[in-house]
Amino acid sequence: MAADVAALTWLEKASLRRRSASGGSAMTEERAARTITRSQVVGVSLGNALEFYDFLVFSFFAVQIGQCFFPATNPQSSLLLALATFGAGFLTRPLGAFVIGSLGDRLGRRPMMLLSFGMIGLSTLGVAITPSYAAIGLAAPIAVILFRLVQGFALGGEVGTSTAFLAEAAPTEKRGWYISMQFVGQGAATLLAGAIGVLLAAVMDDTALSSWGWRIAMAIGAATVPVGLALRRTLPETLHETVSAAVAPPMRSYATVAMFGFVAMLSATIGTYVLNYMTTFAKATLGMPSGVALGATIAVGLGNVIGSALGGWFSDTHGRRPWMIWPMLALAIGTLPAFWWLVGEPKASTLYAVSFGLRVLLSIAAVSAFIAVTEALPMRVRSGAVAIVYALAISIFGGSTQFVIAWLTGVTGNPLSPAWYMFGATLLGLVAMAFARETAPAKAPASP
Repeated sequence: MAADVAALTWLEKASLRRRSASGGSAMTEERAARTITRSQVVGVSLGNALEFYDFLVFSFFAVQIGQCFFPATNPQSSLLLALATFGAGFLTRPLGAFVIGSLGDRLGRRPMMLLSFGMIGLSTLGVAITPSYAAIGLAAPIAVILFRLVQGFALGGEVGTSTAFLAEAAPTEKRGWYISMQFVGQGAATLLAGAIGVLLAAVMDDTALSSWGWRIAMAIGAATVPVGLALRRTLPETLHETVSAAVAPPMRSYATVAMFGFVAMLSATIGTYVLNYMTTFAKATLGMPSGVALGATIAVGLGNVIGSALGGWFSDTHGRRPWMIWPMLALAIGTLPAFWWLVGEPKASTLYAVSFGLRVLLSIAAVSAFIAVTEALPMRVRSGAVAIVYALAISIFGGSTQFVIAWLTGVTGNPLSPAWYMFGATLLGLVAMAFARETAPAKAPASP
Protein backbone atom coordinates (compact mmCIF):
# COMPACT_ATOMS: atom_id res chain seq x y z
CA MET A 1 0.00 0.00 0.00
CA ALA A 2 2.83 2.41 0.80
CA ALA A 3 4.33 1.80 -2.63
CA ASP A 4 0.97 2.46 -4.26
CA VAL A 5 0.54 5.74 -2.41
CA ALA A 6 4.09 6.78 -3.29
CA ALA A 7 3.28 6.28 -6.95
CA LEU A 8 0.36 8.66 -6.84
CA THR A 9 0.77 12.13 -8.28
CA TRP A 10 0.33 15.22 -6.19
CA LEU A 11 -3.39 15.70 -6.84
CA GLU A 12 -4.22 12.16 -5.78
CA LYS A 13 -2.07 12.54 -2.67
CA ALA A 14 -3.84 15.77 -1.79
CA SER A 15 -7.19 14.02 -2.13
CA LEU A 16 -6.03 11.27 0.24
CA ARG A 17 -4.68 13.80 2.76
CA ARG A 18 -7.97 15.66 2.70
CA ARG A 19 -9.91 12.48 3.45
CA SER A 20 -7.49 11.39 6.16
CA ALA A 21 -7.70 14.80 7.82
CA SER A 22 -11.47 14.44 7.97
CA GLY A 23 -11.39 11.16 9.82
CA GLY A 24 -10.46 8.63 7.15
CA SER A 25 -13.20 9.41 4.65
CA ALA A 26 -15.01 12.20 2.92
CA MET A 27 -18.10 11.62 5.06
CA THR A 28 -17.23 14.32 7.59
CA GLU A 29 -17.50 16.87 4.83
CA GLU A 30 -20.67 15.26 3.58
CA ARG A 31 -22.32 15.68 6.98
CA ALA A 32 -21.62 19.40 6.73
CA ALA A 33 -23.54 19.65 3.49
CA ARG A 34 -27.11 20.91 3.35
CA THR A 35 -29.67 20.79 0.61
CA ILE A 36 -29.88 24.19 -1.05
CA THR A 37 -32.41 25.41 -3.57
CA ARG A 38 -31.76 26.57 -7.11
CA SER A 39 -32.52 30.15 -6.14
CA GLN A 40 -29.90 29.94 -3.39
CA VAL A 41 -27.34 28.67 -5.91
CA VAL A 42 -28.16 31.71 -8.03
CA GLY A 43 -27.64 33.94 -5.00
CA VAL A 44 -24.22 32.41 -4.37
CA SER A 45 -23.19 32.79 -8.03
CA LEU A 46 -24.30 36.42 -8.34
CA GLY A 47 -21.08 37.79 -6.83
CA ASN A 48 -18.86 36.30 -9.52
CA ALA A 49 -21.39 37.32 -12.16
CA LEU A 50 -21.43 40.93 -10.97
CA GLU A 51 -17.62 41.01 -11.22
CA PHE A 52 -17.69 40.22 -14.95
CA TYR A 53 -20.68 42.46 -15.58
CA ASP A 54 -18.90 45.40 -13.98
CA PHE A 55 -15.69 44.69 -15.92
CA LEU A 56 -17.46 44.66 -19.28
CA VAL A 57 -19.64 47.69 -18.58
CA PHE A 58 -16.57 49.66 -17.52
CA SER A 59 -14.80 48.52 -20.71
CA PHE A 60 -17.74 49.46 -22.96
CA PHE A 61 -18.08 52.92 -21.47
CA ALA A 62 -14.45 53.68 -20.61
CA VAL A 63 -14.45 56.70 -22.94
CA GLN A 64 -17.60 58.17 -21.37
CA ILE A 65 -16.41 57.46 -17.81
CA GLY A 66 -13.10 59.12 -18.60
CA GLN A 67 -14.86 62.23 -19.88
CA CYS A 68 -17.05 62.35 -16.77
CA PHE A 69 -14.40 61.98 -14.07
CA PHE A 70 -11.09 62.73 -15.79
CA PRO A 71 -11.55 65.66 -18.17
CA ALA A 72 -8.41 66.41 -20.14
CA THR A 73 -7.43 68.37 -23.21
CA ASN A 74 -6.22 65.10 -24.74
CA PRO A 75 -9.02 62.49 -25.02
CA GLN A 76 -6.42 59.72 -24.94
CA SER A 77 -5.20 60.92 -21.53
CA SER A 78 -8.77 60.91 -20.22
CA LEU A 79 -9.28 57.34 -21.44
CA LEU A 80 -6.00 56.14 -19.94
CA LEU A 81 -6.87 57.66 -16.56
CA ALA A 82 -10.25 55.89 -16.62
CA LEU A 83 -8.60 52.56 -17.47
CA ALA A 84 -6.00 53.08 -14.74
CA THR A 85 -8.82 53.68 -12.27
CA PHE A 86 -10.48 50.46 -13.35
CA GLY A 87 -7.16 48.66 -12.92
CA ALA A 88 -6.84 49.99 -9.36
CA GLY A 89 -9.38 47.39 -8.29
CA PHE A 90 -6.94 44.63 -9.20
CA LEU A 91 -4.40 45.97 -6.68
CA THR A 92 -6.55 45.18 -3.64
CA ARG A 93 -7.79 41.77 -4.78
CA PRO A 94 -4.97 39.72 -3.20
CA LEU A 95 -5.43 41.54 0.11
CA GLY A 96 -9.17 40.88 0.04
CA ALA A 97 -8.53 37.25 -0.83
CA PHE A 98 -6.23 36.85 2.14
CA VAL A 99 -8.46 38.66 4.64
CA ILE A 100 -11.97 37.59 3.59
CA GLY A 101 -10.92 34.15 2.35
CA SER A 102 -9.05 33.36 5.57
CA LEU A 103 -11.93 34.61 7.70
CA GLY A 104 -14.20 32.33 5.69
CA ASP A 105 -12.12 29.41 6.96
CA ARG A 106 -12.41 30.63 10.57
CA LEU A 107 -15.80 32.30 10.95
CA GLY A 108 -17.76 30.50 8.25
CA ARG A 109 -18.70 30.87 4.59
CA ARG A 110 -22.09 32.54 5.03
CA PRO A 111 -21.06 35.70 6.96
CA MET A 112 -18.15 36.36 4.61
CA MET A 113 -20.36 35.91 1.54
CA LEU A 114 -22.77 38.47 2.96
CA LEU A 115 -19.92 40.87 3.74
CA SER A 116 -18.17 40.61 0.37
CA PHE A 117 -21.36 40.89 -1.71
CA GLY A 118 -22.56 43.86 0.32
CA MET A 119 -19.24 45.64 -0.25
CA ILE A 120 -19.39 44.87 -3.98
CA GLY A 121 -22.89 46.30 -4.21
CA LEU A 122 -22.14 49.49 -2.30
CA SER A 123 -19.01 50.21 -4.34
CA THR A 124 -20.76 49.55 -7.66
CA LEU A 125 -23.62 51.84 -6.67
CA GLY A 126 -21.10 54.42 -5.46
CA VAL A 127 -19.47 54.63 -8.90
CA ALA A 128 -22.91 54.93 -10.52
CA ILE A 129 -24.03 57.90 -8.40
CA THR A 130 -20.77 59.83 -7.91
CA PRO A 131 -21.18 63.35 -9.34
CA SER A 132 -18.98 64.36 -12.25
CA TYR A 133 -15.73 66.31 -12.10
CA ALA A 134 -17.62 69.36 -13.34
CA ALA A 135 -19.91 69.17 -10.29
CA ILE A 136 -17.55 68.44 -7.38
CA GLY A 137 -14.07 68.76 -8.84
CA LEU A 138 -11.20 66.57 -7.68
CA ALA A 139 -13.43 64.78 -5.17
CA ALA A 140 -15.08 62.94 -8.07
CA PRO A 141 -12.07 60.95 -9.33
CA ILE A 142 -10.87 60.37 -5.75
CA ALA A 143 -14.26 58.89 -4.81
CA VAL A 144 -14.32 56.65 -7.87
CA ILE A 145 -10.81 55.36 -7.16
CA LEU A 146 -11.75 54.60 -3.55
CA PHE A 147 -14.88 52.74 -4.65
CA ARG A 148 -12.79 50.68 -7.09
CA LEU A 149 -10.29 49.79 -4.34
CA VAL A 150 -13.11 48.65 -2.03
CA GLN A 151 -14.72 46.69 -4.83
CA GLY A 152 -11.45 44.93 -5.66
CA PHE A 153 -10.93 44.03 -2.00
CA ALA A 154 -14.41 42.49 -1.78
CA LEU A 155 -14.11 40.64 -5.09
CA GLY A 156 -10.82 39.15 -3.92
CA GLY A 157 -12.58 37.27 -1.13
CA GLU A 158 -15.84 36.56 -2.92
CA VAL A 159 -14.68 33.71 -5.14
CA GLY A 160 -13.07 31.65 -2.37
CA THR A 161 -15.95 31.74 0.09
CA SER A 162 -18.68 31.17 -2.48
CA THR A 163 -16.81 28.35 -4.24
CA ALA A 164 -16.05 26.63 -0.93
CA PHE A 165 -19.72 26.89 0.01
CA LEU A 166 -20.92 25.37 -3.28
CA ALA A 167 -18.40 22.52 -3.01
CA GLU A 168 -19.54 21.70 0.53
CA ALA A 169 -23.27 22.18 0.04
CA ALA A 170 -23.52 20.19 -3.18
CA PRO A 171 -24.51 16.52 -3.32
CA THR A 172 -21.35 14.51 -3.96
CA GLU A 173 -22.45 13.38 -7.40
CA LYS A 174 -23.28 16.97 -8.47
CA ARG A 175 -20.35 18.87 -6.97
CA GLY A 176 -18.88 19.77 -10.35
CA TRP A 177 -22.23 21.03 -11.61
CA TYR A 178 -22.74 23.25 -8.57
CA ILE A 179 -19.24 24.76 -8.76
CA SER A 180 -19.64 25.35 -12.50
CA MET A 181 -22.50 27.75 -11.75
CA GLN A 182 -19.84 30.28 -10.75
CA PHE A 183 -18.67 30.36 -14.35
CA VAL A 184 -22.13 30.04 -15.87
CA GLY A 185 -22.88 33.24 -13.95
CA GLN A 186 -19.89 34.92 -15.58
CA GLY A 187 -21.20 33.99 -19.01
CA ALA A 188 -24.72 35.18 -18.21
CA ALA A 189 -23.28 38.48 -16.96
CA THR A 190 -21.34 38.84 -20.21
CA LEU A 191 -24.53 38.32 -22.20
CA LEU A 192 -26.38 40.89 -20.10
CA ALA A 193 -23.59 43.46 -20.32
CA GLY A 194 -23.33 42.99 -24.08
CA ALA A 195 -27.07 43.36 -24.57
CA ILE A 196 -27.27 46.49 -22.38
CA GLY A 197 -24.23 48.02 -24.10
CA VAL A 198 -25.72 47.47 -27.55
CA LEU A 199 -29.14 48.78 -26.44
CA LEU A 200 -27.83 51.96 -24.82
CA ALA A 201 -25.53 52.71 -27.75
CA ALA A 202 -28.48 52.27 -30.11
CA VAL A 203 -30.96 54.54 -28.31
CA MET A 204 -28.64 57.28 -26.99
CA ASP A 205 -26.29 59.73 -28.64
CA ASP A 206 -22.74 60.29 -27.41
CA THR A 207 -23.72 63.28 -25.27
CA ALA A 208 -26.39 61.37 -23.35
CA LEU A 209 -24.11 58.36 -22.90
CA SER A 210 -21.31 60.53 -21.53
CA SER A 211 -23.47 62.50 -19.12
CA TRP A 212 -25.74 59.83 -17.63
CA GLY A 213 -26.37 56.86 -19.95
CA TRP A 214 -23.43 54.79 -18.69
CA ARG A 215 -24.75 55.21 -15.14
CA ILE A 216 -27.85 53.20 -16.08
CA ALA A 217 -25.71 50.17 -16.88
CA MET A 218 -23.85 50.48 -13.56
CA ALA A 219 -27.10 50.91 -11.63
CA ILE A 220 -28.57 47.76 -13.20
CA GLY A 221 -25.64 45.79 -11.80
CA ALA A 222 -26.06 47.33 -8.36
CA ALA A 223 -29.79 46.51 -8.45
CA THR A 224 -29.01 42.78 -8.29
CA VAL A 225 -27.33 43.15 -4.89
CA PRO A 226 -30.45 43.28 -2.66
CA VAL A 227 -31.72 40.11 -4.35
CA GLY A 228 -28.38 38.38 -3.83
CA LEU A 229 -28.17 39.43 -0.19
CA ALA A 230 -31.72 38.25 0.50
CA LEU A 231 -30.95 34.85 -1.01
CA ARG A 232 -27.64 34.54 0.83
CA ARG A 233 -29.24 35.29 4.20
CA THR A 234 -31.19 32.04 3.87
CA LEU A 235 -28.10 29.89 3.28
CA PRO A 236 -26.96 27.26 5.80
CA GLU A 237 -23.40 27.27 7.12
CA THR A 238 -21.19 24.52 5.68
CA LEU A 239 -18.09 25.06 7.84
CA HIS A 240 -18.29 23.16 11.13
CA GLU A 241 -15.94 22.79 14.07
CA THR A 242 -15.66 19.02 13.65
CA VAL A 243 -14.13 19.61 10.25
CA SER A 244 -12.22 22.85 10.68
CA ALA A 245 -10.55 21.65 13.87
CA ALA A 246 -9.51 18.28 12.48
CA VAL A 247 -5.87 17.33 12.69
CA ALA A 248 -4.40 17.91 9.24
CA PRO A 249 -1.03 18.30 7.56
CA PRO A 250 0.52 21.78 7.56
CA MET A 251 -0.39 24.23 4.81
CA ARG A 252 2.84 23.58 2.91
CA SER A 253 1.49 20.09 2.15
CA TYR A 254 -0.93 21.75 -0.26
CA ALA A 255 1.52 24.19 -1.85
CA THR A 256 1.76 22.09 -5.01
CA VAL A 257 -2.02 22.01 -5.33
CA ALA A 258 -2.08 25.79 -5.01
CA MET A 259 0.68 26.10 -7.61
CA PHE A 260 -1.27 23.95 -10.05
CA GLY A 261 -4.34 26.07 -9.38
CA PHE A 262 -2.38 29.26 -10.07
CA VAL A 263 -1.00 27.98 -13.39
CA ALA A 264 -4.41 26.67 -14.47
CA MET A 265 -6.11 29.96 -13.55
CA LEU A 266 -3.28 31.94 -15.19
CA SER A 267 -3.93 30.10 -18.43
CA ALA A 268 -7.70 30.47 -18.17
CA THR A 269 -7.44 34.16 -17.22
CA ILE A 270 -5.28 35.07 -20.20
CA GLY A 271 -7.58 33.15 -22.53
CA THR A 272 -10.65 34.79 -21.01
CA TYR A 273 -9.33 38.32 -21.32
CA VAL A 274 -8.06 37.75 -24.86
CA LEU A 275 -11.57 36.65 -25.83
CA ASN A 276 -13.11 39.57 -23.94
CA TYR A 277 -10.83 41.75 -26.10
CA MET A 278 -12.46 40.46 -29.30
CA THR A 279 -14.80 43.45 -29.57
CA THR A 280 -11.89 45.90 -29.45
CA PHE A 281 -9.81 43.65 -31.73
CA ALA A 282 -12.60 43.52 -34.30
CA LYS A 283 -12.97 47.31 -34.33
CA ALA A 284 -9.38 48.49 -33.96
CA THR A 285 -7.47 45.79 -35.87
CA LEU A 286 -9.98 44.34 -38.33
CA GLY A 287 -11.93 47.55 -38.98
CA MET A 288 -15.36 46.06 -38.35
CA PRO A 289 -18.37 48.28 -37.56
CA SER A 290 -19.11 48.82 -33.86
CA GLY A 291 -22.46 47.04 -34.02
CA VAL A 292 -20.90 43.92 -35.52
CA ALA A 293 -17.94 44.01 -33.14
CA LEU A 294 -20.16 44.26 -30.04
CA GLY A 295 -21.83 41.03 -31.10
CA ALA A 296 -18.58 39.23 -30.23
CA THR A 297 -19.28 39.90 -26.56
CA ILE A 298 -22.60 38.09 -26.84
CA ALA A 299 -20.93 35.17 -28.65
CA VAL A 300 -18.27 34.93 -25.92
CA GLY A 301 -20.89 35.09 -23.17
CA LEU A 302 -23.01 32.38 -24.76
CA GLY A 303 -19.94 30.20 -25.22
CA ASN A 304 -19.05 30.64 -21.56
CA VAL A 305 -22.54 29.68 -20.36
CA ILE A 306 -22.64 26.54 -22.51
CA GLY A 307 -19.00 25.53 -21.97
CA SER A 308 -19.11 26.02 -18.20
CA ALA A 309 -22.32 24.02 -17.85
CA LEU A 310 -20.86 21.23 -20.00
CA GLY A 311 -17.64 21.25 -17.98
CA GLY A 312 -19.51 20.82 -14.71
CA TRP A 313 -21.81 18.14 -16.08
CA PHE A 314 -19.16 16.12 -17.93
CA SER A 315 -16.72 16.27 -15.02
CA ASP A 316 -19.37 14.79 -12.72
CA THR A 317 -20.20 11.96 -15.09
CA HIS A 318 -16.78 11.19 -16.61
CA GLY A 319 -14.25 12.68 -14.19
CA ARG A 320 -12.32 15.95 -13.98
CA ARG A 321 -9.07 14.99 -15.69
CA PRO A 322 -10.23 14.14 -19.25
CA TRP A 323 -12.29 17.34 -19.40
CA MET A 324 -9.27 19.40 -18.41
CA ILE A 325 -6.90 17.90 -20.94
CA TRP A 326 -8.83 17.20 -24.16
CA PRO A 327 -10.54 20.61 -24.52
CA MET A 328 -7.26 22.33 -23.61
CA LEU A 329 -5.44 20.30 -26.26
CA ALA A 330 -8.09 21.22 -28.83
CA LEU A 331 -7.69 24.86 -27.82
CA ALA A 332 -3.91 24.69 -28.26
CA ILE A 333 -4.34 23.17 -31.72
CA GLY A 334 -7.15 25.47 -32.84
CA THR A 335 -6.30 28.95 -31.52
CA LEU A 336 -3.83 30.06 -34.20
CA PRO A 337 -5.80 28.64 -37.17
CA ALA A 338 -9.01 30.22 -35.82
CA PHE A 339 -7.46 33.68 -35.57
CA TRP A 340 -5.79 33.23 -38.95
CA TRP A 341 -9.21 32.45 -40.43
CA LEU A 342 -10.72 35.52 -38.75
CA VAL A 343 -7.98 37.87 -39.97
CA GLY A 344 -8.29 36.44 -43.49
CA GLU A 345 -12.10 36.71 -43.52
CA PRO A 346 -13.05 39.59 -41.20
CA LYS A 347 -16.82 39.28 -41.26
CA ALA A 348 -19.52 38.86 -38.64
CA SER A 349 -20.07 35.12 -39.06
CA THR A 350 -16.35 34.37 -38.73
CA LEU A 351 -15.97 36.64 -35.70
CA TYR A 352 -18.88 35.04 -33.88
CA ALA A 353 -17.86 31.46 -34.75
CA VAL A 354 -14.28 31.98 -33.54
CA SER A 355 -15.35 33.79 -30.36
CA PHE A 356 -17.97 31.19 -29.48
CA GLY A 357 -15.92 28.09 -30.33
CA LEU A 358 -12.76 29.10 -28.48
CA ARG A 359 -14.78 30.19 -25.44
CA VAL A 360 -16.62 26.85 -25.20
CA LEU A 361 -13.35 24.88 -25.21
CA LEU A 362 -11.69 27.19 -22.69
CA SER A 363 -14.67 27.09 -20.32
CA ILE A 364 -14.89 23.29 -20.26
CA ALA A 365 -11.19 22.95 -19.41
CA ALA A 366 -11.04 25.83 -16.93
CA VAL A 367 -14.12 24.71 -14.99
CA SER A 368 -12.85 21.13 -14.72
CA ALA A 369 -9.46 22.31 -13.42
CA PHE A 370 -11.07 24.72 -10.95
CA ILE A 371 -13.26 21.92 -9.59
CA ALA A 372 -10.24 19.63 -9.19
CA VAL A 373 -8.28 22.24 -7.22
CA THR A 374 -11.26 22.99 -4.98
CA GLU A 375 -11.74 19.28 -4.21
CA ALA A 376 -8.04 18.67 -3.53
CA LEU A 377 -7.95 21.32 -0.78
CA PRO A 378 -9.23 20.46 2.72
CA MET A 379 -12.16 22.34 4.17
CA ARG A 380 -10.06 24.09 6.81
CA VAL A 381 -8.07 26.07 4.18
CA ARG A 382 -10.31 25.85 1.11
CA SER A 383 -11.86 29.31 1.17
CA GLY A 384 -8.59 31.18 1.70
CA ALA A 385 -6.50 29.06 -0.68
CA VAL A 386 -9.00 29.22 -3.55
CA ALA A 387 -9.43 32.97 -3.04
CA ILE A 388 -5.70 33.70 -3.03
CA VAL A 389 -4.92 31.52 -6.06
CA TYR A 390 -7.74 33.05 -8.08
CA ALA A 391 -7.01 36.62 -6.99
CA LEU A 392 -3.31 36.42 -7.84
CA ALA A 393 -4.02 35.04 -11.31
CA ILE A 394 -6.68 37.66 -12.01
CA SER A 395 -4.68 40.55 -10.54
CA ILE A 396 -1.46 39.81 -12.42
CA PHE A 397 -2.79 38.57 -15.73
CA GLY A 398 -6.38 39.81 -15.87
CA GLY A 399 -5.26 43.38 -15.31
CA SER A 400 -2.45 43.21 -17.86
CA THR A 401 -3.62 40.96 -20.70
CA GLN A 402 -5.44 43.53 -22.80
CA PHE A 403 -2.60 46.03 -22.42
CA VAL A 404 -0.03 43.37 -23.37
CA ILE A 405 -1.82 42.22 -26.51
CA ALA A 406 -2.52 45.80 -27.62
CA TRP A 407 1.17 46.58 -27.10
CA LEU A 408 2.29 43.44 -28.94
CA THR A 409 0.02 44.22 -31.88
CA GLY A 410 1.34 47.78 -32.06
CA VAL A 411 5.01 46.83 -31.78
CA THR A 412 4.99 43.85 -34.15
CA GLY A 413 2.24 44.97 -36.51
CA ASN A 414 1.08 41.35 -36.45
CA PRO A 415 -2.71 41.00 -36.12
CA LEU A 416 -2.18 37.46 -34.81
CA SER A 417 -0.44 38.76 -31.64
CA PRO A 418 -3.48 38.02 -29.40
CA ALA A 419 -3.56 34.47 -30.75
CA TRP A 420 0.12 33.87 -29.99
CA TYR A 421 -0.29 35.18 -26.44
CA MET A 422 -3.32 32.97 -25.86
CA PHE A 423 -1.55 30.00 -27.46
CA GLY A 424 1.43 30.33 -25.09
CA ALA A 425 -0.84 30.50 -22.05
CA THR A 426 -2.82 27.50 -23.28
CA LEU A 427 0.33 25.40 -23.66
CA LEU A 428 1.41 26.30 -20.12
CA GLY A 429 -1.97 25.28 -18.74
CA LEU A 430 -1.94 22.06 -20.74
CA VAL A 431 1.43 21.04 -19.30
CA ALA A 432 0.17 21.61 -15.75
CA MET A 433 -3.05 19.70 -16.39
CA ALA A 434 -1.13 16.75 -17.83
CA PHE A 435 0.33 16.12 -14.35
CA ALA A 436 -3.05 16.23 -12.62
CA ARG A 437 -4.95 13.14 -11.56
CA GLU A 438 -8.56 12.43 -10.82
CA THR A 439 -10.37 14.04 -7.86
CA ALA A 440 -13.99 13.25 -8.73
CA PRO A 441 -15.42 11.26 -5.76
CA ALA A 442 -16.64 8.39 -7.93
CA LYS A 443 -13.30 8.00 -9.70
CA ALA A 444 -10.62 9.22 -7.27
CA PRO A 445 -8.46 6.60 -5.49
CA ALA A 446 -9.93 5.31 -2.24
CA SER A 447 -8.42 6.19 1.10
CA PRO A 448 -5.94 3.53 2.31
